[in-house]
Amino acid sequence: MPRARKVIVIGLDGLDPAITESLLRAGELPNLARLRRLGGYTRLATTTPAQTPVAWSTFATGVNPGGHGIYDFLRRDPATYLPDLSLNRYEQKGTFLPPTVVNLRHGVPLWERLAERDMASTVLRCPATYPPDPLKGRLLSGMGVPDLRGGLGTATILSADPAAEARESERLVPLEFDGTRYRGHLIGPRNPRTRSDVVSPVTLVVDRGAATATLETDGDPGRLALRAGEWSEWLRLKFRAGLLTSVYATMRFFLMRTEPHVELYVSPANFDPRAPLYPISHPDHYAGELARALGRSYYTTGMVEDHTGLSNGRFTEAAFLAQCEDVMREREQMMEHELARLGDGFFFVLFDTPDRVQHMFWRFREPGHPANHEAPARIRELSRVIEEHYRRCDAAVGRAMEAMDDETLFLVLSDHGFASFQRGLNLNNWLHDQGLLELRGGAAPRAQTPDFLRDVDWGRTQAYALGLGSIYLNIAGRERDGIVPASDAPTLAARIAAALAGVRDPGRGEVAVLGGQTREQLYRGAYAHESPDVVVEFNPGYRVSWATALGGFGDAILEDNTRKWGGDHIVAPTLVPGVLFSNRPVDADGIGIIDMAPSILEAMGAEPLAVHEGRARIAMG
Repeated sequence: MPRARKVIVIGLDGLDPAITESLLRAGELPNLARLRRLGGYTRLATTTPAQTPVAWSTFATGVNPGGHGIYDFLRRDPATYLPDLSLNRYEQKGTFLPPTVVNLRHGVPLWERLAERDMASTVLRCPATYPPDPLKGRLLSGMGVPDLRGGLGTATILSADPAAEARESERLVPLEFDGTRYRGHLIGPRNPRTRSDVVSPVTLVVDRGAATATLETDGDPGRLALRAGEWSEWLRLKFRAGLLTSVYATMRFFLMRTEPHVELYVSPANFDPRAPLYPISHPDHYAGELARALGRSYYTTGMVEDHTGLSNGRFTEAAFLAQCEDVMREREQMMEHELARLGDGFFFVLFDTPDRVQHMFWRFREPGHPANHEAPARIRELSRVIEEHYRRCDAAVGRAMEAMDDETLFLVLSDHGFASFQRGLNLNNWLHDQGLLELRGGAAPRAQTPDFLRDVDWGRTQAYALGLGSIYLNIAGRERDGIVPASDAPTLAARIAAALAGVRDPGRGEVAVLGGQTREQLYRGAYAHESPDVVVEFNPGYRVSWATALGGFGDAILEDNTRKWGGDHIVAPTLVPGVLFSNRPVDADGIGIIDMAPSILEAMGAEPLAVHEGRARIAMG
């Protein structure tokens, strides 16, 4: 018989132990404090690297990344050296057959193991679950679901300003005034045959004096009221991609201004949960069922909060926080809907928002952060936003605890903690400085050097960097133009890892990099051969540069991070553990997120798998 009739797990992405413990001491997290009294609290070791899709994949499968194959948001294609998304891919087996989606996360998630024992699960928004895993129960996919264009989030700016320009991850659509109204269009998916944009016309009737507008479309609703500085309700719109093909999207709008020029921010186009382009739930109709239960549409993309819009200056911090509150409320309503009908079995929900809030507001905790350009009073005003959001998360936990009874194992955990990100390391510049990477014609790397490693001289390059801290060797027979003999690869990887230890920031006199770890040191399992050859471990305050992620370069090895994304967790994993709260006693000695799957399975009376590397750490007796 199961030892716990039901297990409820609340994921709070990125909740940091130092901040959590400080607020607990101040008595500001009453629900988490109650959980600690009932069972226990401990810091929870994360994965290498400490990234959301990596850590939650280990949570689900109970194996290290070598066993599930997720190492980063990005992976590289050794045949082209180009980056690609690492969570899923689209395959088309024939010219006249539609593409299918393949989940690149391997391993057996715990809900699949429970299904083998005829136990039901409800899983809401766990990363790396697109396309959705089969299970006995219900699942709504999380991080990995793209926007309608296949990316992580491409916004559209409708602007009547003749000098307007598109910024990062944006498309710009000019608005033309005909004397009574503005005309433009919304951008939908790409046409599968021509690869051109599929668009839908819109008109805007603007009341400049009231700072309002009415958006007229062929969608539902046909007329949508907009007010400057506020988020709109959802619009459902059908894009006609061909004679017999229609694609449904949902989106929200933010009226940026009506003076001196009308400008409208359009969120990335989400899959319509009632008619998604590809399945985003199990069973297929479950996504639409949730929309009916909530009485409206909801965000379906994997990266929900529009952090790029804030970074690009399209709206203010207050507007971003308003959207974050909308997302939190939406996720709470899903949670409460499911917990109300949970008799027994496994329940999981992830709140991603604490991670996004910390990325965008960490800089206000550090007045000297290079990204702070605001007045000191403004920095002080926003310096406690993160703590306020932790209290918001505690309230959500309290609502979930209403479903807890004597036969419930109730867990709250985060996948990693958080740290400052003030300086970025251009890894490809560093590799060039070490004589391991060369550019064509012997050129020196600069910020203007093209991304995607396009100017690299592969005939003289032994190593290159791409992604958030990954270094790959240019191995003969593996990479397209590899020159490093496979037999020499372990020695070269170890040499690079050793050289990384203690890399200093001459501008600050600080250690930027603690070291590197090789594949052989970190990973084991069926997919270990797909991992980076070296993973860089940064000191807090440092991270891989923005340019490095896409195989780019900078003007120097180290540079200031001036973006509003001023906090991060891609540092040495031992420095950013997550948190674990339990209503039952926990064996805290060395506990990690890798122990969660076997712990949950054993608590429910299902035997852990032989491949599980962790062990059960929760006392149910």
